[in-house]
Amino acid sequence: MREQTKVIQIGDRKIGGGNPVAIQSMTNTKTEDVAATVAQIHALEEAGCDIIRCAVPTMQAAESLKEIHKQIHIPLVADIHFDYRLALAAIENGADKIRINPGNIGDEERVRAVVNAAKERGIPIRVGVNSGSLEKDIIAEYGHVTAEGLVKSALQKVAMIENMGYDNLVISIKSSDVLMSIKAHELMDKQSRYPLHVGITESGTVHSGNIKSAIGIGTILYEGIGDTIRVSLTGDPVEEVRSAKLILRTLGLRKGGVTVVSCPTCGRTQIDLIGLATKVENMVKDLDKDIKVAVMGCVVNGPGEAREADIGIAGGKGEGL
Repeated sequence: MREQTKVIQIGDRKIGGGNPVAIQSMTNTKTEDVAATVAQIHALEEAGCDIIRCAVPTMQAAESLKEIHKQIHIPLVADIHFDYRLALAAIENGADKIRINPGNIGDEERVRAVVNAAKERGIPIRVGVNSGSLEKDIIAEYGHVTAEGLVKSALQKVAMIENMGYDNLVISIKSSDVLMSIKAHELMDKQSRYPLHVGITESGTVHSGNIKSAIGIGTILYEGIGDTIRVSLTGDPVEEVRSAKLILRTLGLRKGGVTVVSCPTCGRTQIDLIGLATKVENMVKDLDKDIKVAVMGCVVNGPGEAREADIGIAGGKGEGL
């Protein structure tokens, strides 16, 4: 349960231990392009992003983190794969947290070098395992990729880092399979007290990705599991943040932001309610006011929904709104 997980400090943000579930996203600009990356992070900050992650595929990207960090207002996570030297450079250039998969950055001594650098700076390491990168021996043990295999792989990597004398850790176990992800988080919650970063990886476009993420992340959070989330979408990262905020608000885990309710339309509707509701939703999507707006189109649902809302917008005759 999230109230019982270890508290981890990421920049000026705390996760775990019952702290509010933090929203994360990831830039899709070239990290080497400082101006473009900073501009995107500012847009994400405005949308409500709490923690931002940047890909670090080159040494130039790692060095760019220093200037990016100066110009933003939320914690910065460096996403590292394959080359442990990039992790060392990212730490040197001010990353507030490192995301690594110990299985793909080399032997134990290279992992130890990253751990020692993180320990020296006191920054957390997110140990990430994805279903697409599960070790061959674990796949062979279980016959195929399974929730049990994901958990076993992550715990092995955690144990390796713990044996190096470091426990400032966050765990992520991600799959594009929603049901596998749910089961993996349920299993991990019983075996570890490290905070969990929750998401459905490679979930798809804004439409399909939102549905899969809402079901997967929503179910995991509803079970009391998860300390920080990312809605992974093939699209504008700002949409990830808006979706994450809606998931949290729907579950009662975050307040603030306008809730729009609207009827599905039927033969009684006398206006372009679809267009009106869409317009209203776009108008209020970035407002932080904790209010409910009802956009209704007929006499059946309109009066009742409007009475429960702070603002009622009606279409048609006789609604009395």
